[in-house]
Amino acid sequence: MSRILSAVAWPYANGPRHIGHVAGFGVPSDVFSRYMRMAGHDVLMVSGTDEHGTPILVAADGEGVTARELADRNNRLIVEDLVALGLSYDLFTRTTAGNHYAVVQEMFRTVRDNGYMIEQVTRAAISPSTGRTLPDRYIEGTCPICGTEGARGDQCDACGNQLDPTDLIDPHSRINGETPKFVESTHYFLDLPALAEALSAWLDDREQSGTWRPNVIKFSKNFLEDIRPRAMTRDIDWGIPVPGWEDQPTKRLYVWFDAVIGYLSASIEWARRTGDPEAWRQWWNDPEALSYYFMGKDNIVFHSQIWPAEMLGYNGQGTKGGKPGTLGVLNMPTEVVSSEFLTMEGKKFSSSHGIVIYVRDFLARYQADALRYFISAAGPETSDSDFTWAEFVRRTNGELVAGWGNLVNRTASMIAKKFGEIPAPGELEDIDRALLDEINKGFETIGDLIRHHRQKAALSEAMRLVSEANKYVTDTEPFKLKAPEQRERLATVLHTLAQAVTDLNLMLSPFLPHAANDIDRVMGGAGNIAPMPRIEEVEELDPQVLPEAFDGRNGYPIITGDYTSAPTWERHLITVGTPIAKPTPVFTKLDEAIVEEELARYADSAPDDVTGA
Repeated sequence: MSRILSAVAWPYANGPRHIGHVAGFGVPSDVFSRYMRMAGHDVLMVSGTDEHGTPILVAADGEGVTARELADRNNRLIVEDLVALGLSYDLFTRTTAGNHYAVVQEMFRTVRDNGYMIEQVTRAAISPSTGRTLPDRYIEGTCPICGTEGARGDQCDACGNQLDPTDLIDPHSRINGETPKFVESTHYFLDLPALAEALSAWLDDREQSGTWRPNVIKFSKNFLEDIRPRAMTRDIDWGIPVPGWEDQPTKRLYVWFDAVIGYLSASIEWARRTGDPEAWRQWWNDPEALSYYFMGKDNIVFHSQIWPAEMLGYNGQGTKGGKPGTLGVLNMPTEVVSSEFLTMEGKKFSSSHGIVIYVRDFLARYQADALRYFISAAGPETSDSDFTWAEFVRRTNGELVAGWGNLVNRTASMIAKKFGEIPAPGELEDIDRALLDEINKGFETIGDLIRHHRQKAALSEAMRLVSEANKYVTDTEPFKLKAPEQRERLATVLHTLAQAVTDLNLMLSPFLPHAANDIDRVMGGAGNIAPMPRIEEVEELDPQVLPEAFDGRNGYPIITGDYTSAPTWERHLITVGTPIAKPTPVFTKLDEAIVEEELARYADSAPDDVTGA
């Protein structure tokens, strides 16, 4: 057994999340975490809403509310959506929690005291219309290295080079298009060059492990070629105060310095809320523990460079030496599991341009597991992929309904009609043993694929076994076994099918947890083989460290859950005599007319300049 940290990217709380977001961080991390728990590992899955930074202020201003009010509202919306999707967090919290403030400030002080935070005068990008700092990622222009338009102020995705906003040709604000004003300001910079040697050695070790996806390791190593100090504070009044600069309330820690520390602070908050405040150390200080970070490819640099550099600086493992603080020596990431981008009908998701399908809207009309299935089967695992309504309907009807759902329905229907309970089998024939043996091998094959983040291949193999079971029905023709002398053979076939369905349901449960519980009930079980998350309203742990902006907020919603009831990842023999009633379909067949309906809804919601795109 290993201790596994599933560190899931923090959704930004400037608005509700769309299906492209959960395709990158949500479903892949949940499939992995659910499987690893069933395989016997001690999993800690953590995340929360990322609530600091200029974009929150911009969105709040646009709605005429405070940043706190906007963050509170969107935090709750995101929590509700992720629970509806079935994401099994041990703790989903938020970066405006007092516990997070305390952990971030401890990290900063130790990294600074170890010599890896240096003060520099820099030219900060300011919005002329608001006077606020513009984040690097909210400034675009032409890359001075490769000439590509649309490069951001922190990096160019086309050539992979790190940039500063001042490097860009014709820089402009993504918020309102204005040209930023650059003013001199003193800030703390993370001394990445002093950590480059340690970062390089760590990445070499990760490359030699052969487990990282090639695009992630290549991008990460390219970053080292032009490494430079990176600003970790900002001129802004919304964020975590900078230790030592308490007399400068308009300077705060950069949102990306604090956000990645959330994996650690959430683990600490989880431990405190479970009554064992030091329990988090088993995942963070034990060198035998493993950690997997799930996100979209646009966040690779922060998880393969910035966060590891922060940890190395905290541990005192750069060229300047140093010693760790009270949090101890922190474990470096075992693997950064980055997905590519999901597009929609050939277009990049864009809320401002109406090219968007919000998770909440989707789940109001369709089953959560239909979305989870699409993402797992056709999502952006190692290359960009496209969501189309036609493909969603095709996969739902042709694979979920006609394939897996049909197998479950006719198996339970025949048992209910002919026996009313799982029958005792007679002597197995070769065809029966062949199916059961083939399916039993799936536990090892599918489990190994999920463990190595090849979820598309894992789901494909599970559905291949579903097809084998459907072929078994065709070959054995149990519906024709009507004569009294054939009753024992009918019982054997239906018993074999019941075992096959039970096995397959367990294998598919990480992908389809809602359906897995429904199918377990169809097969006479209690319906809890895929434990589900829940929302809890909790009180603030550290109100004394919160800034004045949060006075009066006594608590917030978290996602948590007890996932210990999930069965082990292996065949569990079915029980003869288990009552089976006539089933109702688990999956909803979709009318093909919804394709045109959804495309029309999308067109109606888009601004005139992109309508029909």
